[in-house]
This record gives sequence, structure tokens and C-alpha cells, in this order.
Amino acid sequence: MKGHHCHTHDERARVDGLPAQDEGCLPALEPSLLRTQRTSIKWTRYPADVLPLFVAEMDFAVAPVVQESIISRVSASDLGYLDGPGPLAGAFADFARDRWGWHIPHEHVHLATDVATGIVESLRVFLPEGGRIALPVPVYPGFFEMLSEVPFEIVEIPLCPGPGVAEDAAAPSSVAPARLDLAAIETAFVSGIDAFLLCNPHNPHGTVHTAEELAELARLAAAYGVFVISDEIHAPLTHPDKTFVPFAPLAAAAGVLSVTTTSASKGWNLAGVKCSVIVAAESRANEILRTLPPEVVTRASILGLHANVAAFRSAGDWLDRVIAQSRANDELLATRVRDHLPGVRHTRPQAGYLAWLDLRGAGLGERPAERILEDARVALNDGAHFGDGGKGHARINLACAPETLCAAIDRIAAILPKQEGA
Repeated sequence: MKGHHCHTHDERARVDGLPAQDEGCLPALEPSLLRTQRTSIKWTRYPADVLPLFVAEMDFAVAPVVQESIISRVSASDLGYLDGPGPLAGAFADFARDRWGWHIPHEHVHLATDVATGIVESLRVFLPEGGRIALPVPVYPGFFEMLSEVPFEIVEIPLCPGPGVAEDAAAPSSVAPARLDLAAIETAFVSGIDAFLLCNPHNPHGTVHTAEELAELARLAAAYGVFVISDEIHAPLTHPDKTFVPFAPLAAAAGVLSVTTTSASKGWNLAGVKCSVIVAAESRANEILRTLPPEVVTRASILGLHANVAAFRSAGDWLDRVIAQSRANDELLATRVRDHLPGVRHTRPQAGYLAWLDLRGAGLGERPAERILEDARVALNDGAHFGDGGKGHARINLACAPETLCAAIDRIAAILPKQEGA
């Protein structure tokens, strides 16, 4: 990416690197145009004058090979119910082996509607009586919503600040992602925890947990008999300078009862196609997953299954271009925050296309995300919904045109209190 400014039309076409829609250019990423083409909540929840940078959907077009897969199934009137993962088991296993060195027996792959369903249904069969479940926070707010469906008490365990991150007003505008507080996790496990919901990589910070951190989590879970669900939906979006570590092999080695829930939905912009996998870490967990109700499978979408297969098997290059564009947008955001948003601190993600903004020092009051929506007409995810430590923060979506990101920062800058001498 040249410099730290918004690009001209021609520069954008080169930087973006995504499959061309209009001769390699990006007019299709204009929010005003997207609002006329798309009907998801990203484009319908707020009025037309609001820039929507909240929900985790990309502005980018779906990979052509995935589009073709869905169209071919519709053309064949192949719209019936599913009886299992079928070709998705092999497609995901091959992707996991090639990208992460994780070798998965195909029979350990089970089907679910989406990752939320995978989490809830796993808890129902592994711990039918409920109990206490620990979450590292701030974390994806959907966890709190989905866990309301099962008889679990939520125990929040705050993350540790990233290494070298100061807590005073003079801190740099860009900071390292927060990390798991393993000492606090052990303290919670000692108090009695039945399940732990790991977000790997962590949403909203974009933290890629290290092998050492995850091995220690596995050791603690084994020592205290804690069932671990690892949500790895953002794993395909790990940045190339970081190494994603699947939790399942570490859990199996430590003797931990564990499952992984994941999907192509985040990596390939397929949030609404309704298909995910639950992967058993080892044979004991797999036997329990075999007791999932049949409806868990039949409620998944056949179109979603074929879209996932196409993504994992044939759209790796498209995924890599998305990661490159997201990283370029994060570089742009870092510079724009530094230069135009005094008092704001930006957590630099190591995976994904979501960034975490600390707005507590910006002078926007107790609920800065609400103020930004009302006065700047930019919709972000309010950090107050992410659990302990999220208040005063917001999550912003980087999967958009650079111009959209620049426009959002300019709007926010315009409502900040005037600095002395400015």
C-alpha cells in the first residue's frame, strides 16, 4: 500500500487484489450502491446516511467459484435436506491439514446450521445438566446471546493487556492485542468451571493465541476436568506473519474433552448460508457428538454445504487476497487514527478483518459508539455488549473499500472535541 492515504480509482484496483467485478475496479464497493443490491441487516438496519461498519460481513463480492457452486445447485434443483457433512468433511480436513497441519479423521466432522448452533448443541450433549461456563472477555457478544439458550452460568475472565501496552493517556494510538490471562483462568477453574468457550483467534481483538498459551489452557482443562469448545471461525483469516494453532490436537494430547466449531462463513463472506462443522478433538468427544439430535444436521442448508466445500477446496487464493486487503486497510486505519483521532487507541489485529478501538480518551462520553452513530452517522459495534472491559470501546469492520474507511474516520474526527491550539 503506497503511503497512508485513500487511493485513487486506479490505485485501489491494484491494492485490492480481489476478483474483478467491473474490469478490476471497485465501484461495486460504494456503500450507496451496495445498499441497493444487498438486503442483509448490514444494509437495512440503519438509514441510508449511515456508514455500516458493524456486523462482520464483507463488502467484497463472494468468490466466483463459490457463486458458481451455489448457482449450479439451484440450477439442478438440489435444494433438499442433508443427512451428514458428505463432501464437506474431506474438504475441511484437507484445508486444515494444508493450512495448519491438523490431521482430522473425516468421521470426526459433524454438521450444524452455524457456529452458534454448534456451540449450543455441543453443550447440550456434553453437559446436559448445565453448569458454569467461562468466557475470556471482552468477546464476541453473540456468545452471551446463544448461551441464554442453555442452563449455564457465565463466568467472565478478563483478558490481559498486550505486551508493552501502557495504560496512560500518552500511550501510542496502536497497541498489541490482549491475551488470555492463564493465571485468572486457573483461579476460575479451581472455583469450579464445567466448560470453557475459547475464541481462537479472539474476536474482537484479532489475537492469535500461541501454541504455548493453548497448551497451558489444555493442561489446565485436563487438570480440572473442563470441557472446552473452541470457536475457530476466524482462523482462515490469520495474517501470514502469524501462525494459527488449532486447539483440538493440543486437547487430544492433554486428554481434554473438546470440540471445535467453525465454518467458511467468515473467511469467505458466507454468513447467511447456514452451514458449519463441529469437529471432535478425539474419539471420546466423537462418540458424544454422535448423539446430536438428527435435526442439528437437517437444519443445515444444502446450499451452504456446497458453498463451504467450494470455499475450502477452491477459493484459497481469494481468501489470501481478502487477508491482504484487510491488512492494508488496517495499516490505513492505524495512520488515520494516529493523525485524526486524538485519544483513540487501535488494537492491531493478527487475524480477521475486525479492529478494536478504545474510545475512552476521545471525549465522546460514556457510550461513544452511540454518540458516533447519532452524530457521525457511522455504525460500529458497541463494546459495552462484549462483556467486562468492553465499555467505552467499539469494533470496526475493515472489509470494505479504503474510501469507506477514510470516510468513517473523517466523520468521527469531525465530532471530536476541539483540541487546544487547533
